[in-house]
Amino acid sequence: MPHDPYGALYLHIPFCVKRCDYCDFHTSTIRQNSREIDAYVEDLVLQIRRKSKEGELGQIRSVYLGGGTPSFIGQKRLSSLLYALSMSMRLEPDVECTMEANPDSLTPELVKDIWALGVNRLSIGVQSFDDAVLRILGRAHDAQQAIDAVRAAQTRFSNISIDLMCGIPGQSLESFEASVQQAIDLGVTHVSVYPLTIEKGTKFAKAVRKGKMPAPDEDVEADQMEAAARLLTAAGFERYEVASYAKPGCHSRHNTAYWTGVPYLGLGGGAASMTQNDERRMRATDGYVTDDLNPAQMAAEDLMLGMRMARGVSVARVQELGESQLLPDAPQVFAQLCELGLVEVRELPVEMPSIYDNPEGATADSIVDLAAQAAEPNAAPVSEPRYCPTERGWLCGNELYGRIFDLAE
Repeated sequence: MPHDPYGALYLHIPFCVKRCDYCDFHTSTIRQNSREIDAYVEDLVLQIRRKSKEGELGQIRSVYLGGGTPSFIGQKRLSSLLYALSMSMRLEPDVECTMEANPDSLTPELVKDIWALGVNRLSIGVQSFDDAVLRILGRAHDAQQAIDAVRAAQTRFSNISIDLMCGIPGQSLESFEASVQQAIDLGVTHVSVYPLTIEKGTKFAKAVRKGKMPAPDEDVEADQMEAAARLLTAAGFERYEVASYAKPGCHSRHNTAYWTGVPYLGLGGGAASMTQNDERRMRATDGYVTDDLNPAQMAAEDLMLGMRMARGVSVARVQELGESQLLPDAPQVFAQLCELGLVEVRELPVEMPSIYDNPEGATADSIVDLAAQAAEPNAAPVSEPRYCPTERGWLCGNELYGRIFDLAE
């Protein structure tokens, strides 16, 4: 279908040295010298070139190499892939280019090569700095390797994110807090904190089913998420999304694209794409449509995803959707969410929008108007009331998001 330009590109690398016991991602364990990896990378290069010729990469503003473990496939293959990318789209410093890496395969030499080829942000899968917890998870690295990987990355990269996991059976609050503090002490610029979920078909799911492992405790997860918020905000990080904390200027542009309705293109096996126009939003994986939303569902989803963000959604936008009859119950539902303590109204500065950020229907004219207003001498800060998630709203996300998406029914 005719669609809005893609703003984000995801490249999936579905290979790992081993599968972690909690993992259900589209990935496989394989020998590093396997010809299968060579063939996969060659095909991915062809897909990139094809999409470039079709004009689909002209407005990409963020690239994400995820997996699996992209760092596992080695320097030669990554160099081939990144070279093809740089020849197929504008891969300049203002385009965020993130690559995932695991500590066991992120070497100083690899750091130098990928930085030279255009990667400007690293996301390192640490999960914990506690060796006992890493063994529970079935990770392929220990705590010292994680520390060494971050330090190696810092020789070239100024924007480094790490993932930490909480709610792991056998993980104490003290252990989790020590991992958060270690991330702070290492000087990373972005931390993502995820509670453990038990996915079907994983070793963890089998262990829980057989009574060999307790299911994650939601109260424990909540305590640890609150501890992360306390430690990270005290250290100068901003919680800009339910699971994401960043130093100023280091928010993940790519992840934010997913939460703000920016169309994204996924290439590689198991990669999802989101294509949309004014009348339809579709998500597809490997050619199979997984979501097909009408305008009302699109609007409800935008509100729902917006409530993952600290800035939430503007009161004016909710009112507009109610008055337009696209989501007639939206104002009433948001008032109820406030009464339940899941949402609150805050007066926040109006962020300078961009077409890429897609802020609730921003147009080129509105961007120019805001820029001119902000540039006036002695101009007062422009602010607006916004519905924002409370801490309780984030902890009770299923209720919050469900009530909002149900607006489209």
